[in-house]
This record gives sequence, C-alpha cells and structure tokens, in this order.
Amino acid sequence: RGRQKRNLLATLLLSQGVPMLVAGDERGRSQHGNNNTYCQDNALNWLDWSDEATDADLLGFVCRLTRLRAKHPVFHRRHFFQGTPIRGAGLPDIGWLKPDGSEMSDQEWDSDFARCLGVFLSGDALTEHDYRGRPLRDDSFLVMFNAHHDAVPFRLPAPRRGRWQVLIDTADGAGDAERSYLGGQTYPLTGRSLALLVDRSDAS
Repeated sequence: RGRQKRNLLATLLLSQGVPMLVAGDERGRSQHGNNNTYCQDNALNWLDWSDEATDADLLGFVCRLTRLRAKHPVFHRRHFFQGTPIRGAGLPDIGWLKPDGSEMSDQEWDSDFARCLGVFLSGDALTEHDYRGRPLRDDSFLVMFNAHHDAVPFRLPAPRRGRWQVLIDTADGAGDAERSYLGGQTYPLTGRSLALLVDRSDAS
C-alpha cells in the first residue's frame, strides 16, 4: 500500500501541468477510505496535524519530489511535447520505450496487455528560455513504470552523457546515488513500482 501511494504521488509530480494535491495527501491522510467527505464536519474530514497522524517517510518522499520538480524545467515545460528531433539535435524531446529498450509503435500503444513502459525526457530539447532570455538546458531523465505484479528487467537506452543514476525507486521509496547503470544494462524494475533515472556524466 505504501508503494502504491508513492507510485501515484511520483506519477503526479513528474507529470507536465500543474500538480494538485488534496490537503493531507502528502502526509498519508486517508479519510478512512471515504473519498467524498464534503458533508462530514467531524474527525473523518478534519486535518490532524499531529506528528502521530503524519507518515513522516511519505512526507519526506513528497518533499524530495517537489524539490526535484522545481529544480528541473524538463518536468514543467511550457509547451507540448512534439516527439520529434528539435533543432537538429537528432534526439526527440520525448520517447516511449518498451522493456527491451526499443521504441513503442502505434500498434503497441493500442495493445491491451502492456504492463510496463518507459518515458525518456530530453533536457537538451527544451524550447523554453529563462527569465533573462537564455535558452534552458536540463538533465535528461528516464521514468520507468511497471504495473505488472512481477518484476521486469528493463533494458536501458544508451545515455548521452555517461551513466544512468538512480534518483527514485518507489519499491523502497529511496534513490541511491551510488547505483548507476550503463546503456544496454537491465534495471530490475520491481513489480508495481516506478523508477526515475538521470543521465549524468561520470565527472558529475
């Protein structure tokens, strides 16, 4: 259950657009399973701000995600993705991958049995500018989703800068800066989990 909460929050906060959280979601507030408490003027609907009612690990996880989102413009672009190479870089701004590392086809998007996929977000293909008019550049990221109950070995595409470094894995709620992978290696994507990797040079 904790993993699924992390999955949903990570999917929301790594998505484009404005993320919206119901007050208390970041602390594990459940409303005892009642998703429609508008007419309940009682403890079912009140926010309990005590430490005892706070899932501190989940709150820390959400804080990490919000800091990551704020720091990296690739997660809050102003323009829609094109899925095509930008400015002659030979690299699309977004790419959708199968677990074998190859790109998904239109037919595979219509498949009813796909349980695992990855999305590549290119930080070199941003078209936005900062407040001084300078072109924005960012790291490139790979987000992998596994909705299957079994683990899936996900073959990683070749990074452009060096290695894939693990930032977040919802299987345990943590990232590990010491865990890194080369292109062509497989990432052990736990069942019902999400993993976020960043393309970093060996020197960074």
